[in-house]
Order: sequence, then C-alpha cells, then structure tokens
Amino acid sequence: MRCYLHAFLLCMVFTFFSLLYVCNQLASTLEEGDHWSLREQGIPDRSAHDSGPLLRKRPGLAGLRDSEGLDRCKSGSVSYWNPYWRLPADVCGVNCLLESPLRVKSGSAVAEHSDGRGHLAVVACGPRLEETLTMLKSAVLFSKKPLHFYIFAEDELHNSFRNALDSWPRTVLAKFNFTIYPISFPKENAKEWKKLFKPCASQRLFLPLILKEVDSLLYVDTDILFLRPVEDIWALLSQFNSSQLAAMAPEHEEPRIGWYNRFARHPYYGKTGINSGVMLMNMTRLREKFFKNDMTTVALRWNEILMPLLQKYKLNITWGDQDLLNIIFHHNPESLYVFPCQWNYRPDHCIYGSNCQQAEQEGVFILHGNRGVYHDNKQPAFRAVYEAIQKHPFGESMETSLLLPLEALLKTTTSSYCGRASHLFTKKLKQSIASVQQDTTLRG
Repeated sequence: MRCYLHAFLLCMVFTFFSLLYVCNQLASTLEEGDHWSLREQGIPDRSAHDSGPLLRKRPGLAGLRDSEGLDRCKSGSVSYWNPYWRLPADVCGVNCLLESPLRVKSGSAVAEHSDGRGHLAVVACGPRLEETLTMLKSAVLFSKKPLHFYIFAEDELHNSFRNALDSWPRTVLAKFNFTIYPISFPKENAKEWKKLFKPCASQRLFLPLILKEVDSLLYVDTDILFLRPVEDIWALLSQFNSSQLAAMAPEHEEPRIGWYNRFARHPYYGKTGINSGVMLMNMTRLREKFFKNDMTTVALRWNEILMPLLQKYKLNITWGDQDLLNIIFHHNPESLYVFPCQWNYRPDHCIYGSNCQQAEQEGVFILHGNRGVYHDNKQPAFRAVYEAIQKHPFGESMETSLLLPLEALLKTTTSSYCGRASHLFTKKLKQSIASVQQDTTLRG
C-alpha cells in the first residue's frame, strides 16, 4: 500500500511540473502572437520606435490608450470537415484546445494624431457624379474647418471628379483636399460584393482595411446633403465611450412603419435597425476589435468576419451591406453609438407625418434623399433643397441666392407631408448660413 502511495505522489509531482512547463510555453507563444499581430497592422509594440504617422485609439481630444479585445487560440487551424471551415485558417472552432477568451490584450502604444481636418468618404458608381459633387459642395459650403475627401469611384469617373473639383474657385479649394481611389474588393467574390444591393455600395465595409492610416472617418452616401458644418457631426467622436467604435442613426423612429422589425429575416440592431447612409467610425478601434458573432464562439476581427457573414446570410438580406452592419451590431450593441434622426433625415421621417422629434425641436442637420427623391417628383421638398445647393454659385451670398429662393420653392410643396414639414429643412440651414456669413465678415 505504501509503495502505491509513493508512486501516486511521484506522479502528482511529475504532472505538476509538466503543467508548469506547458503553461510557460503557451504564454510565450501567445506573446509572440500579440507582437506579430501588431506588426501586421503597422502598430508598434511598446518596445518599438515609430517614426511614421500616429493613430489614436480613442476619439476626440482624449487620445487615451484602451486595452480592449480578446485574445484567441491560433495554434490549431480549422480543418475541412469543421463547420467553421469558411473562417480564416488561424481562427479556431468551438473545440479549440487551450482557448484563452478571458486573456485581455495589452494596450498597444498608439498615440493621438489629429491634423485638424474632418475626413469624409463617399463611394460613387454609375450615374452618381453630379449627386456626389452636390454632396461635397454642401460639405464645403457650411464647414469652417478643413476637410479631406476620400472618393471611391469607378475608373471612368476619375477624370470627371478631378476636373470638376479642380474647377472650383481657389478660395473654395483652399478648404479641402481630395484623394480618388478605384473601387476594390477582395479578389475572391469580388463580383458578389460589387453587386450586393446597389453597385459598389458594399465598398464602405472595406474602408477600414483600405485606409489603414486613417484613424477616424465619416462615410456618407452620395444622396446626402449637409445642412450644418461637417465638424459638428465629427465632434460626436468625442462622445464615444471606451467601447464604442461607430455611430449611426436608427432606421425608423416609429416601429409601426419599421422595415426590419416587420420583414427582416436576419438579426438587426435594437428595435428598428440602423441606417448606414451616415456612418461615423473610429477605424483604429474597428480594426482592432474582436466581434462577437453567431457563426462561432470565437470573436472575429473586421477583416475576418465579412465574408463568412455574407456567405451565411446572402439569401436572407435585402439591403446589402446595411443588413450586414445590422447583424454585426446586433451581436455587439455595446460598440455602437446611436445618434438622433436629425443627423440622417429621410423621407421615412415625414412621409406619413413628422416622426423625428429631435428635428422638430432643432431642425434637420443632414438630409438623406434616398430612393432617388432628388431626381423625381415624389418628394418635391427634398428635391428643392438638392437643386438649391446644386445651383448656388460659389462666391455669391448664400442668403440671397440659396436660402430665399429655397424658402419660396418649399412653400409650393405643402401638398405632401414632407412639404408641410419643410420648415425643418431650413431651421438649421439658416443658422449655418448666418454663421458662415458672420465668419466671412470678420475675416474681411
């Protein structure tokens, strides 16, 4: 009996030291994985010296470093028979051995970088040239701080954009820079991504992966019109808490006319979903975040989650990339900052009567003329605002050549519900124009 006890004790001691050795090796492997991940993103670890452009993890003025994201087991690749075979090879499935989901990554040495510019991105394909130029014009007209435009467009539109923007007056050109990019998707399934919902619309999903040196970005659809300065929505970045990395408005304010809560065949954010026509992003956080999902118990990064998500839901989604964003933030609600409907005001907010309370109180900040309402007669109030901005000559008084003609035209649109609410369109616009004119007077 004593011999058995000695043997048992020896086995326990051997097992104990074996476990210590395994844990030591595992810790070493995980640390190397962390340094490799940082190098892959171009982010220096704490022992590295970075002489390139610096990024910030937190938005606004804080610029504090966060420690966020969960480490994952990468020691076992997913084999062909695994139900998660569509995921990247370095992502484990449900039975990943020695997963460490509770191990918090150390904060990387990322400092705040701000050049004082607002960064605005748009994607234009097909007959969207004039609409996009009008959107950019509205951004320049009311903004006091400099802007940088990131224009993603089909190759045949590049010269047209360049020639049109270069033809604007020098005083206007001094307010912004622009860069034109080709439309680009991952080589695998590129055609599928390009045709998702509208031509090229899903390009916005890949902006964080293409614009790797850009910390924060405001994406807008081509049918957006700014009625107040871009820097005002840009300032919302400073209101993000430590977990939020993107901001959008609800798809609907009134659930009885909501689309997602009545018809969606996939998960969506909140009670009525979100609309991605105006999307403010802290892309540094977005690139580093590990997103929970319903495809695997392992959290996935942005570049890992998009294709599996499309493959799973492509037969169930109607609104393309917006639906994919709804699915992502359904599973990660803590990562989304929801701003009021006045920042993304659409015909849905007035077509059956006004249902955007914030716009009722303060006016419309950003007008979103989706469903082509700038170019038909279904919503003449929306079209009137678009044409007023489009036709306004640079250098002339915005009060006399934009605001007054617009107010006169809006009075003729009261046969529609949106026309009866059109005073909301000019409420903030008046203040924006007055502010610009006051600033011009002071400089003059």
